[in-house]
Amino acid sequence: MTSKERAELRAQANGLDTILTVGKGGVNEALLAETEKLLDARELVKGRVLETAMLSAREAADALCAATGAEGIQVVGSKFVIYRKSDKPKEEKKKKPTGTAKVKVKKINPVSAGIRERKRRARDEKQKRKQYFHDAAVKAAIEKRKQQQ
Repeated sequence: MTSKERAELRAQANGLDTILTVGKGGVNEALLAETEKLLDARELVKGRVLETAMLSAREAADALCAATGAEGIQVVGSKFVIYRKSDKPKEEKKKKPTGTAKVKVKKINPVSAGIRERKRRARDEKQKRKQYFHDAAVKAAIEKRKQQQ
């Protein structure tokens, strides 16, 4: 893996939450199984070594990488990032239909909604009054014409 690829993966891992925790049991079978599952699902996994573990973050990351066939990307303090290329995420991306847009959910302010509703009712009422007086004027004009004839 080149340093540019490693830098790109470090940048992607920056926003990840730590989802793997190495505790006082160290690197055991359960942790390896969990790591395998996470690497298959995500490719890039951020982990943390608790203070109670008798391993440093570098040792834990190296042990996990050796056991799972992953590559160590970064170790800072008690946190580490490992990466293993997986075909599964690419297959999932292919299955997703293209061209589907995210639907934005519009937040509704109840005060503004009330104001809009009152304005709409007032506009409707004004329109009804205008129509009523228009109809009344038309009827009056028709009556006046009939009287003139």
